[in-house]
Amino acid sequence: MPLPKANPTGIDVMANLLKAISSLSLSVVFCGAALAADYPTHPVTIVVSTSPGGGADTTMRLLAPRLAQHLGQSVIVENKPGASGMIAGGYVARSAPDGYTLLMDITTFAVNPALHKKMQYRPLKDLTPITEIVRSANVLVVNPKVPVKTLGEFIKYAKQQDGRLSYASSGIGSSQHLAMEMFKHEVHIQLTHVPYKGGGPAMSDLLAGHVQSYFAFIPTAADHIKQGRLRPLATTGEQRSALLPDVPTIAESGFPGFQSYDWNGLFAPAGTPPAVVERISHAVKAVLEEPQIQARLKDLGLELVGSTPADFRSFLVEQIKQSKDTVKKSNITLE
Repeated sequence: MPLPKANPTGIDVMANLLKAISSLSLSVVFCGAALAADYPTHPVTIVVSTSPGGGADTTMRLLAPRLAQHLGQSVIVENKPGASGMIAGGYVARSAPDGYTLLMDITTFAVNPALHKKMQYRPLKDLTPITEIVRSANVLVVNPKVPVKTLGEFIKYAKQQDGRLSYASSGIGSSQHLAMEMFKHEVHIQLTHVPYKGGGPAMSDLLAGHVQSYFAFIPTAADHIKQGRLRPLATTGEQRSALLPDVPTIAESGFPGFQSYDWNGLFAPAGTPPAVVERISHAVKAVLEEPQIQARLKDLGLELVGSTPADFRSFLVEQIKQSKDTVKKSNITLE
């Protein structure tokens, strides 16, 4: 006579559940490893969050042919501008996590969470950082009619003007806007913000004297500075710019620790196998080590980075916190 089957206990159920989870995890790991070993088997699309001809687009189109050589597949560059990069970011976040659709984004990646209460995606949860590619400091410039020649004189003059001195930005929430707000809090001055729809109109009004100051993209401002149409006071980087070697940094002008950058970085959809992320990161770093690429990017006034995925994530966490602090302290809204 057969013995009756025993009912499974809670311990048995839990053990079976853990075995199932373990098997599933191993399956995911092996699938990810297999994908990474073969990656890539067809063209990779990099979605740029800005318009054609912009800084990030120019950088990516310069790197794409060499990146294709290192990956062994074509690299297609596609632009999806709009909504401060959130159109491109949302598109890539919803793409398959297989390494074939990537995002090239800019500084606003770290600003958007501070300004937009409702986003269609969560930047650091729905996207995986791959590498910070390049960065660029800005330069504080004034119209030559402003009676200052140094950063110290600018601060003193701004305090005398008590808010009547104005500064331009390429828009509310732009990197120039937040950089100037950070600087205002650092040196305790009041300035009137005049936002524009893009850097072109902001620069035009600065040259015409309709606004007095601007944190400008160094490559854009360099020629105006050389021609005497703008006066540089200080740059926002850790070191002096190769394009403006005679212009001191804000840090060396008496405010150690102050730094602000525009940056370009590469992202993948969350869930992309770590080995694939590392493969792409290493390929980008290899491209950045090529002498011709280095020379071209430096001519554009860019600093080469090529960070690891972990370092890039840490940088972004810090940048998002800094943006949220600045937005809150300055009471910045999009309205």
